[in-house]
This record gives sequence, C-alpha cells and structure tokens, in this order.
Amino acid sequence: MSHHIKGQGRHQITLLPEALDDFVTEGNPVRVIDIFVDGLQLDSLGFERVAAKQTGRPGYPQQPY
Repeated sequence: MSHHIKGQGRHQITLLPEALDDFVTEGNPVRVIDIFVDGLQLDSLGFERVAAKQTGRPGYPQQPY
C-alpha cells in the first residue's frame, strides 16, 4: 500500500488561501493593472498564439530547445 497517494489531514492548515485574490485589498493599485492587462487585445498587438486550442494544449512550440 506504499504506492497510494496520501491526502492531507483534516486539521492541516493550508499555506495559501483558496484564491490569491484574498491577499489583495480592494483599494490596492494592482487591481487597476489587472483590469488594464485583461483588457488588452494581444492578437491586435502582434502577439501570436493568443487563443488556446480546443485541445487545451499550450500555445508554445513543442520543440526542445
């Protein structure tokens, strides 16, 4: 039975909250940056492979470097 994946104990305290958004206060300037970046149209700015494939594969070449 040593090959089973062991879960966390019921009393285990997690290191991070469920969402990193919980760390950022409502008035933090990083929220403005987040809204700005989300609004960018990366494909119109010349970035390729912006849209994810239907298979969910990453948008970078699969060739070893």
